[in-house]
Parts: sequence; C-alpha cells; structure tokens
Amino acid sequence: MTAEKPIIIIGAGMAGLTCANYLHRAGRPVLVLEASDAVGGRVRTDITPEGFRLDRGFQVLLTRYPEVQRLLDYGALQLRPFASGAVIRRPNGRQSTLHNPLQQPTAAFTALASPIGSLPDKVRILSLARHVQKHSSEELLAEDHLKATTTLQFLRQYGWSETMITSFFRPFFGGVFLDRDLSTAANFFQFVFKQFVEGEAVIPALGMQQIPEQLAARLPHGAVRLSTPVAAIDGTTVRLWTDQTLEASAVIVAADGEAAARLLPRSIVDPVVTHWRRTTCTYFAAPGSSPGRTDRLLRLNAAAPSLAHNVCFPSDVSPAYAPSGQTLVSVSTHGEHGLEEEMLTQRLRAELTVWFGPTVQQWQHLRTYALSHALPAYLPEQPAQQPLRLTDTLYRAGDYTAYPSLNAAMATGREVAEMLLTN
Repeated sequence: MTAEKPIIIIGAGMAGLTCANYLHRAGRPVLVLEASDAVGGRVRTDITPEGFRLDRGFQVLLTRYPEVQRLLDYGALQLRPFASGAVIRRPNGRQSTLHNPLQQPTAAFTALASPIGSLPDKVRILSLARHVQKHSSEELLAEDHLKATTTLQFLRQYGWSETMITSFFRPFFGGVFLDRDLSTAANFFQFVFKQFVEGEAVIPALGMQQIPEQLAARLPHGAVRLSTPVAAIDGTTVRLWTDQTLEASAVIVAADGEAAARLLPRSIVDPVVTHWRRTTCTYFAAPGSSPGRTDRLLRLNAAAPSLAHNVCFPSDVSPAYAPSGQTLVSVSTHGEHGLEEEMLTQRLRAELTVWFGPTVQQWQHLRTYALSHALPAYLPEQPAQQPLRLTDTLYRAGDYTAYPSLNAAMATGREVAEMLLTN
C-alpha cells in the first residue's frame, strides 16, 4: 500500500502550526517546513547567557482571543497577567495611573479624579465597553461602516476629547497597533477594545515562544523540519534550497507576506503588497529593586516628541524573565526613527533618566531588536480577508491575509484546515 502523501505547510509560525494541529487531529499526515532554526515565526524568545528571556519585540497574549481559547492549554503555559491599567506620562511630564480603564470603566481613572480625560470622556468609555460586550468579535470585525473609518476618525466622531485621545488612546492603542497616528481601521479597534474589556493581557511564564512550542509539541515526531527553506512550489511538488523535492497532497503557504509573494505562482494569484508596521524593542537589565515597583503596569508615554513610547518590566510579571536580583526592562519605539543602535540607546537612556531617575545610567543594555515587519498594517477599505484557497491543492494562511493579530494568524490556519478536511 502506498503511504498517503502529506499536506505540506510552509512556515512554522502561528498560522502554520495551527493549521497543522487541526489537520493532525483529523488524522491527516502533515509536514511543516520552517526556514529558521525554531518555530514561532514572529513569536520568538531568546535566552541570554545571563538568563534573561527576551521576546523579540514586546508582545502579549490576549486571553479572550476566540482562536486562542479554542486551541491553547492555558494551564500548561503558566500564564502571568499584567495588571489591568497603565501609568501614563502626560505631555506636561507628570504621571497618572489608570486602574482598570477598560475592564472596570465605572471605577476607572481613580474615582473620576484623574486628569486623563473629562467626565464625559469616562462615560464614553463605559458606553463603548457595553457596546462591544453585546457583539461577538466576528460581528465587530464585520461592521462595514467602520471598515472605511480610521480609529482616529472614529474616536473623534464618538465624541472623545483631544486630551483623551492624546493622553490615552494614542499611547495605548497606538502601541497595540504600532500606529500612533491611529490610521488603523476602526472595526479592528473595536475588536481589540473588546479583548481588553473582557480578558487579560498575559505572558507565558517562560516567554512568548512557549505558545508556538506548545502547538509544535502536539505534532508527531519529525512533522516539523527546521532550517529547511523552500525555493519553489510547482503544483504539489515543493523544491527546497538544497534541490531536494518533496511531494504533497496539498501545499499551504503559511509564511509571512513577503515570503508568500515570492513562493506563490503569479499565474494563480496577483501579488498583494503588504504594508508593515515597524517597531524597535530595546532591552536593559536594571540591578536591584524594580523601577516598576512590581506593580505589573505598562508605562505609556503621551509626551511628544519621544523615543520611549512604552516601557514595561516583564520580570515583574513573570520572574523567570530575569535572573535573581535583576529586573528586565523593555522599551518600545514605534515607527521610523533613523538612528543607529548606539545613538538610539543613548537617547533612550536620557529620556528614561528623566522618567525613572539617575539609576538608569546603571542599566546594562542587553539587546536591541529592530523589527521592520512587526505587524501588517490594517487600513480603512482594506479587504476583510484575502482568498485563502487558491487552487484545489494550494492554500495560504497568515495574519497578513486578514488583520494584524495572533488571533487572525490562528483563524486563517484553522479555516484552511477546515477547507482541506471538507474536500
């Protein structure tokens, strides 16, 4: 009897691993080919010789993502939650703490005494929270009139003051979208708003890469081949850069947008240019007690111009992120800044010294991640989703085909698996 040809999945990021999991559950043989040396795609964690765990860019898992709830084992990931709220450095240099600004709107803004926003602004938070709780995530993403509107336009039309937009929405959701201009489509804003209202922002105890590694561990031995870049696809034949060829029953391209554009035949699909948001994540090690006072709150910078857009202390959330006696400091700079690493580090130190005091000069610079392809942009009038099925044997998956999030990557992976299983 001839063995059944595997379904070959190109890319061991969240889309590819999700697809492989659903197919394997259904008894279909799968082979996942990954060009890099580990699974995860953009969800990776490096461990330094000193024992710091550095996620490649500041990332969190939102526990109410529908796809995440379907597939992940939260208990095994030992999820550690951020506190619900943020410390905001206002344009005048003063700091204000917002406790539970989304999950408990009526208790937000420190009993309505916070200078962040007016009373009507705070009432509108409650109003929008009630609205998104009445609708599913899928319904919010499908709201046609919001697809044509930027987040900034929506906020102004809803009635929030410019102070509220500048002091809260730009630093908070600008950090989520990597888009401080808030040009992201408003339907996605409402979808993300719902996740923060209903769930928690968490990190796995041992780093974000634990998420894709959990999915990879569920696959049969040998089903994931690392350091195996693909050169070309010809029907159901996959050619590797080593010139080895592999035969598949179907092929799924679950690589990022650029790799997909290179691999997918132009005779089948017109190449779609993916516009990317960029961010730079700079890590420092702070000796002694945490500059974040172990409150597990994200620090947001509403002051402009600035390079330190948000700051967090991952080891306050999960102590395993740093060796004993040290605090891991993560500083995010969104967009283009045009600075070499040394100059960026120097200027960040100067900004952070004003924020946290002269002990910043004792912080050790650990590593800088310049991520030019951190998230695909999601702009007004953008198609809700590009076609995933290209032929009877060729498919694609990834958040670039839908909207920028872990949820979209996993959703497209699941949808492709379902298409294959119903053939």
